[in-house]
Amino acid sequence: MSQQHRIQGKGRVDRSKPLSFIFNGKRYQGYAGDTIASALLANGVDVVGRSFKYARPRGIMAAGAEEPNCILQVGGSEATMIPNIRGTQAELYDGLTAASTNGWPSVDKDLMGVMGKLGGSMMPPGFYYKTFMYPQSMWPKYEHLIRKAAGLGRVPQERDPDSYDKLNHHCDVLVVGGGAAGLAAALAAGRRGARVILVDEQNEFGGHLLHSTQPINGQAPGHWVAAAVKELSQLPDVTLLPRSTATGYYDQNFVSVVERRTDHLGERLSGKTRQRLHRIRAKRVVLAAGAHERPLVFGNNDLPGCFVAGAISTYVNRYGVAPGQRLVLMTCNDYGYQAALDWLDAGRELVAVVDSRHKPDGARYQMLKARGVKIYTGHGLIEATGKKRVSGAKVAPLSSDGSKVTGKAEALTCDTIASSGGWSPVVHLTAHTGARPVWNDDIIGFVPGDTVQKQLLAGGVQGTYGLSRVLAEGLEAGRAAAEATGYGEIAAQVVDAEINTVDPREDLPQALFLVPHDKPVSRAPKQFVDYQNDVTAAGIELAVREGFESIEHIKRYTAMGFGTDQGKLGNINGMAIAANAMGKSIPETGTTVFRPNYTPVTMGALAGRDAGPLFDPARFSAMHAWHVKHGAEFEDVGQWKRPWYFPQPGEDLHQAVNRECVATRTSVGILDASTLGKIDIQGPDAREFLSRIYTNAWAKLNPGSCRYGLMCKEDGMVFDDGVTSCINDQHFIMTTTTGGAAGVLQWLELWHQTEWPELEVYFTSVTDHWATMTVSGPNSRKVLEKVVEGVDLSGEAFPFMTWQNATIAGVGGRIFRISFTGELSFEVNVQANYGLHVWEALMEAGAEFNITPYGTETMHVLRAEKGFIIVGQDTDGSVTPFDLGMDWCVGKTKPFPFIGKRSWSRSDTARTDRKQLVGLKCKEPKTVIPEGAQIVLDPKHPVPVPMVGHVTSSYYSANLGYSIAMGVVKGGLNRMGETVFFPLADGRVLEAEITSPVFYDPKGERQHV
Repeated sequence: MSQQHRIQGKGRVDRSKPLSFIFNGKRYQGYAGDTIASALLANGVDVVGRSFKYARPRGIMAAGAEEPNCILQVGGSEATMIPNIRGTQAELYDGLTAASTNGWPSVDKDLMGVMGKLGGSMMPPGFYYKTFMYPQSMWPKYEHLIRKAAGLGRVPQERDPDSYDKLNHHCDVLVVGGGAAGLAAALAAGRRGARVILVDEQNEFGGHLLHSTQPINGQAPGHWVAAAVKELSQLPDVTLLPRSTATGYYDQNFVSVVERRTDHLGERLSGKTRQRLHRIRAKRVVLAAGAHERPLVFGNNDLPGCFVAGAISTYVNRYGVAPGQRLVLMTCNDYGYQAALDWLDAGRELVAVVDSRHKPDGARYQMLKARGVKIYTGHGLIEATGKKRVSGAKVAPLSSDGSKVTGKAEALTCDTIASSGGWSPVVHLTAHTGARPVWNDDIIGFVPGDTVQKQLLAGGVQGTYGLSRVLAEGLEAGRAAAEATGYGEIAAQVVDAEINTVDPREDLPQALFLVPHDKPVSRAPKQFVDYQNDVTAAGIELAVREGFESIEHIKRYTAMGFGTDQGKLGNINGMAIAANAMGKSIPETGTTVFRPNYTPVTMGALAGRDAGPLFDPARFSAMHAWHVKHGAEFEDVGQWKRPWYFPQPGEDLHQAVNRECVATRTSVGILDASTLGKIDIQGPDAREFLSRIYTNAWAKLNPGSCRYGLMCKEDGMVFDDGVTSCINDQHFIMTTTTGGAAGVLQWLELWHQTEWPELEVYFTSVTDHWATMTVSGPNSRKVLEKVVEGVDLSGEAFPFMTWQNATIAGVGGRIFRISFTGELSFEVNVQANYGLHVWEALMEAGAEFNITPYGTETMHVLRAEKGFIIVGQDTDGSVTPFDLGMDWCVGKTKPFPFIGKRSWSRSDTARTDRKQLVGLKCKEPKTVIPEGAQIVLDPKHPVPVPMVGHVTSSYYSANLGYSIAMGVVKGGLNRMGETVFFPLADGRVLEAEITSPVFYDPKGERQHV
């Protein structure tokens, strides 16, 4: 298989290991060590994709994370396919299958390209907003066609067979970037004993040293890299993570890193993790992320065959690929000349070098001049020519400031163009933490701004580009990080080996972003700023003329930086063009703010093992097997599988619930209440904390006693409720609703950690530690007396709302006299491992009383008969304790204001016409009013009918012989006895009387027996 652009004797690829791969249905060959991009270039593939708006042919342009065009669909099957993989970062493996993400019927012959060519001038920025507004009803169809035409990848249609995982780390020093500065920093910190993690997105450490020809210590830079990596691998507390991208930098030096563990080995690898998300908390972060080279903006600069200059050096020296035969290079700085030197050394023809500066005199310039290369000084490459590949370039003289063409253009014949507009420090991670980049005129780029993070910078990320200074900064950052993390004494004893290298002499660069054309920007061939989204210099100037002045607005109007490269190549050029159009400086214009993630992250990496059954794990009580065996139907409550009802043969839901309700009220029922949230609260200030969290008083709750409490948010609205029991003066057990347990624990921690850190109190979730069985009904005491030892269960010795330690069926536990049914009830709590044993003992003891297990549906009916609320059903985040008629649960004389109290003084919460909880007795006794039904006062009122409330709970009560309901009605507490109406969807209108929500045993005598 031909690799016509492969250079003999160059590169780090392993030519003894040829690899076969397929691109767009055609088979090619590369070598181990290639990326998809380098292998495609080696095989002479020019067009790898199509642009977003105009569907123009796009070729590979860069060699790293900044690549905007080589975005591929990788994978040979639906299950293994991954969309939008950057070909410059994806390593080649044998059998790899890749395809362009757009282009129909093919990327080489795309029909949309014809439309883009013919109608491109009619599709300026804002085209979609201006064109597809009318008729409004057509927008869904417009949107479908626009999205289909855009096409950046396709979501796989089958389940991903790979596994992913996550790993948490704590380290002294995290070094981001494994180039010259990062390696030096890791060496300096690791030698001093610090726990170091070094991450780099490439498959091997070294950064630009992997293609550099500048000697270190008299040898090729690769020798120094190999020695540094070897030393780091032998240091005991250094972790090396190649193929790992730092994707996000968050508060308190928390960094997310995605490691591509086996992406380079093949599609299907059983038993191996595809990717891993590392969550790293570091005492110090050394950012050595380097810089990205900027291309220059000129006419037709998007043609395949146009590269950034540094990519030429990378492909030639690292991969042994010269992506063409005849090169024209355009630069405004000395570094750009290095690509020309590398091209010559590869044996290819260098047509010319074009330098916008009128009098360059750097070392590299002199080297090329000595080799007889044609150098156009004071000139600009104003236009590339060609169709699907560069075939020539137009060069014209420029003014000294590079702002205009001053003479006639000259045509040059070439097949490759490289340009260098300078370097842009990779400030993305620093921006994640809120630090705004700051413009630096000396380097013509943005550098990281001030930060509150404990971070250090080294190398290109802060605008240092000379290798000797980069290495020195890396060593100093590593030493400083080690000293700052407690290794000062060791640091003083360690002497780092000297690293010697000589930087070539360089002239000052010129600030050039848009190379002028002999035609106005709006008439010149398209000059692309954002290659993926077809944002042009003319489009940016048009956005300014249309009134957009904020760079963030310009970005959104033109879509600049919206692509998968997130503006890594084009944003600085775009900002400079916008600044020039507005007559402002770049610092005045500012920059857009980068957000996580630095490069795209797969959903698999983010999810890790939290997928499938582990995405939302089902939780089961200790008695779940018994419930299954005895035919329970289940419902999901939060993550818990709770018994819904226990049907006997031939029973439906309603029949089963009616039986369970009657059995509980007339004899005894048993409920698995293990799922209720349980939070263990301990500490000298536990009682004070409860008083601030709950609306009622807790100062005088004695050990052995229990109290019901309401919890409100800051707005005064009910958030959760439950019973809290006093174990001793510094120890309480709080119960919460099943679904609200996690939220309540988070709420307690939030207030303790942010508002009242002076209180000494600790919270522990113990929901899973305890199995809870509620035994309710007139015969509940008799059942317990058969299995409980050493406790007097009589009403006098064990009154309502108290608890006692006890031995139940031979197991130590606690018994609470609390009731959610209004009947005589006992809540038995034992260590969860003994739950099933105790449950079976209770069932056996209750057999003579026909003990009946009941589920959540019966529990709802029984509590509704008593008017007990369920938070989240009878409340919706907009009701206060007073709306619920529960002002008795509000402490009026508490010394410290509790959460929500202040909000009750607002005029809105003091209104008398607020929706208030009431009972509703349907005038058709057997008809159950639908939950959610709207309540109106006059069903004959013309539409729209004013609605005064809605039904929150509604059931048929077998014990009462008629249906009951609860709802919220405006001013409901003052409407007792009134009739309200419920218009239903089927045309019926039901009537009900407003009553007290307590339908059964209004005096509460049965629970006090």
